[in-house]
Amino acid sequence: MTLFGPAFGLAMDYQVFLLSRMREEYELTGSPTAAVARGLERTGRIVTAAAVAISVVFLAFTVSGISLVRAYGIGLPLAVLMDATLIRGTVLPAAMRLGGRATWWAPAPLRRLHSRYGLREEPAAARRDGDRALTG
Repeated sequence: MTLFGPAFGLAMDYQVFLLSRMREEYELTGSPTAAVARGLERTGRIVTAAAVAISVVFLAFTVSGISLVRAYGIGLPLAVLMDATLIRGTVLPAAMRLGGRATWWAPAPLRRLHSRYGLREEPAAARRDGDRALTG
């Protein structure tokens, strides 16, 4: 049970990062399939590198003389690597693909609130212009 909290927290960081990129693509293209594919493409290397780096750090815990710390050194890298590969790479994209447009559904009051006060990295027009400049 003591491994669940840290492992869950690390897993949520990856998922929030991935879902935010997918949402940006969905807003840009309107295609749920393209949003999932492009979101995975844009975050795959970053998330994988972060998962490997934090797993190496956690593996260093296995040299400890304290059995609880040693358990963290085995359990956390396994949880992080499973999340970064199995969950992020297969389960999440498959579920979002099956959900289609329903994946991005939100109640009307929440949509209005987000359209009025939602956070964005840059205006949508600037994103579209930047994409056109990149693709030629």
